[in-house]
Amino acid sequence: MNKKAKRRLIVVGGIIVIAMLVIVAVAGSGGAASSLSISDVLSGDYEGKKVQVTGSVVADSVSAKGSTAEFKIQPEDGDASQQLAVSYSGALPATFGAGVVAICTGTVTNGTLDASEMVTKCPSKYESAEGSLTVKGLKDQASTLTGADVKVCGYVRGQINGADADYRFTIESQGEKMNVVYDGGLDDNIKDGTALVIAGQLDSDGNFHASEQPSIDSSVKE
Repeated sequence: MNKKAKRRLIVVGGIIVIAMLVIVAVAGSGGAASSLSISDVLSGDYEGKKVQVTGSVVADSVSAKGSTAEFKIQPEDGDASQQLAVSYSGALPATFGAGVVAICTGTVTNGTLDASEMVTKCPSKYESAEGSLTVKGLKDQASTLTGADVKVCGYVRGQINGADADYRFTIESQGEKMNVVYDGGLDDNIKDGTALVIAGQLDSDGNFHASEQPSIDSSVKE
């Protein structure tokens, strides 16, 4: 190969390398998610594009279809007139639930955000168990306390279920267990063995429906 042909080969090779780098750079910038408001996405201008949207999970909007969770989010200021449907394929974090602020990243498809990533923000809550009933104490008075607003305390036993499950977790105190129903977000420190104080009502089936975020018992040292 003569010098002229060799030089031409080097130039052509350099052009190809530069072109490939430009293509990769363009593709990478196109894959970045734009941070948008819910109203921006609802405008329809971002169909097929990757976006990141922050909103509060709408109460009673969470449902499960196989391994996919479907729910709606609305602006954090509570404007219920703007609600965006979200479809999320992945494990729901314990902090996920109604009223929780969710940051969802994904692609807009037919007006729904198909989220591939989600993180949540949920404040921790601590409260003393003073004045609350044990699970056994509540069950012993079920005939008079069913449907009444009470507080119950106990230790989490077993796993924490998702917000779309039939019940969130089981608590135990004085040898008695009870399932707790709650679709809101939980402190991510809540796990098997955590002592909790929970406000809510006992139903006729023996389940306890929490009316607010369960609190970690501040009187119990970890």
